[in-house]
Amino acid sequence: MTAPDQLFERLARSKFRSRFRLGPKERDYANAKGRAVILSHARDFISERLAPAEPRNDGKQTPMRGHPVFVAQHATATCCRGCLAKWHGLAAGRALSDEEQAQVVGVILAWIDRQMGYRA
Repeated sequence: MTAPDQLFERLARSKFRSRFRLGPKERDYANAKGRAVILSHARDFISERLAPAEPRNDGKQTPMRGHPVFVAQHATATCCRGCLAKWHGLAAGRALSDEEQAQVVGVILAWIDRQMGYRA
């Protein structure tokens, strides 16, 4: 089993994480914008809202809906530094490296791909 598969299996056992799904509006948005734009948004959101050592409004910076990436962040426990520490082993209090940001974005896109029925 691959590391992403193991992560998704663990997330599926969480009542809170497993309840997230892309709604019709997020699906329509993802279809209209395309995967490349969603990827770009994910990179921007992670860089601006999650990567700093002390993100502004940490724990409250990620809306629960309104964009496919926001929903994916809650589903994959990549919504705040506390969740990143607990679920992904990425300690709070220090900036995320470019490689760590890429890992986070990869998890988000993998979840969106699964929700959209894509196979990467």
